[in-house]
Amino acid sequence: MVEIASMKKSLDERREVYFPAVIRAEYDSPIDALVGLRVPRDEAMDLAAAAWADGRGRCIVARIDGGRSVAAIALADGRWAACNAFVGELCATPREAERRLARLLKRGRRGTVGAMAAARGDAPE
Repeated sequence: MVEIASMKKSLDERREVYFPAVIRAEYDSPIDALVGLRVPRDEAMDLAAAAWADGRGRCIVARIDGGRSVAAIALADGRWAACNAFVGELCATPREAERRLARLLKRGRRGTVGAMAAARGDAPE
């Protein structure tokens, strides 16, 4: 695993971008969700600690071997969704990400929308 992006709101008011994510399973913790996505446990613990550093981590994105992006995203009921993250389809609004997600969902799959701080120059218009 090479790249990490902690999904949290920053105090410097950077814009958020949104992406569709297909849920593979649900877990009780973000560490369990990341391990379920084949992220090594020690790296999953490091990612979760980094996301919780400011107390606002709600989504953790990682790129696993082979370059595939995955995410652990907090759900409304307190559980964590282990997801295939489509970060190549960044959207400026949650509504646009939901529209793209609808095209990805087939045969009873479930999904959600992830959010992360936009890097300078990477945010969609």
